[in-house]
Amino acid sequence: MFDSVIIGAGVAGCVAARELAEAGKKVLVLEQRDHIGGNCYDEKDEHGILIHKYGPHIFHTREPRAYDYLSRFTKWYAFGHEVVANVHGTLIPVPFNLNTLHMVYDKEKADELEKKLVEAFGMESRVPILKLREHKDPDIQQIADYVYENIFLHYTMKQWGQKPEEIDPAVTARVPVLISYDNRYFQEPYQGMPLDGYTAMFEAMLDHPGITVETGVDARTRLSFAKEQVFYQGEAFTGAVIYTGPLDELFDCRFGRLPYRSLNFDFEYLDQEDYQGHSVVNYTVSEDFTRITEFKYLTGQKAEGTTIVREYPFAYTGAKGEIPYYSIANEENQKLYEKYQKLLCEIPNVHLLGRLAEYKYYNIDAMVLKALKLTDELKKSC
Repeated sequence: MFDSVIIGAGVAGCVAARELAEAGKKVLVLEQRDHIGGNCYDEKDEHGILIHKYGPHIFHTREPRAYDYLSRFTKWYAFGHEVVANVHGTLIPVPFNLNTLHMVYDKEKADELEKKLVEAFGMESRVPILKLREHKDPDIQQIADYVYENIFLHYTMKQWGQKPEEIDPAVTARVPVLISYDNRYFQEPYQGMPLDGYTAMFEAMLDHPGITVETGVDARTRLSFAKEQVFYQGEAFTGAVIYTGPLDELFDCRFGRLPYRSLNFDFEYLDQEDYQGHSVVNYTVSEDFTRITEFKYLTGQKAEGTTIVREYPFAYTGAKGEIPYYSIANEENQKLYEKYQKLLCEIPNVHLLGRLAEYKYYNIDAMVLKALKLTDELKKSC
């Protein structure tokens, strides 16, 4: 009945399904949750406010192909995401930029430091914190130390559940200081929110006569994997299978569970016009949650009340109801992942796609491009 089976209806699965369907394939999409859209899923709460059930997602990219592709299925709400950090009760823009600099230091000192930063790195540059900490000028090192201690260190310890010495240096290297007065979190030319929400965008993407979507289905009740063969409902299946879920769980965690960080979300509706005046406030020093999102500021919604959500990170255990969000990148975990990857190499026509299946972090645009690349290859091989 089907030429291809896609396991998972998140960004990766939806893009892949549409591309294969438009190439004339009959595609079955199996989704374990009761909805499509993966972690980008959004819905209106009981107060009529559009919320992101699994935390805020903002589309941003420098890649015209990713933007143009999604634009086939949605119009956009132009949105320049601005994040502030709550540092001992003071809200400052992050990434740390020249506006932040002038809030932290008095004018004379800030002017001096700005001049040094511009001379050392150039205006509009993004400088990793490690590069700043290694600079020979003690004033520039002082800025790096402030950012590390007040914006990066405690937030990252909460996010990843690790001590400072355990944090992967690659994570530290991604923390930038922005030599600019641009308060936006992202500087890419294309950024915004789907005008009617992510779910509506994915519904449009899956609206094709060649696509069948079934939600609330564990794919392992339909598919089984043996050495050199895939079976669909007990019969040999030779079409392409695209798997977007956790790779270890596909093999019942036989070598042990791949570590992930998960999140608990505490939603709260407030009968007031505004709560924090910003879409996202990071709590980088205090509190046991990492950030608060106020959804009205993400989507431009007009409503009398407001809905917020606090995020509490914790270690994923695989217990019912838990969701793996962030892979924990280190050498030990990568070796464990590769053991599972080798098992899959023995099974033909099964392709891994996405954050969970590849045990990597991808932004939305990168995931769109990965899905397009894979389906381009599959279409050529047919």
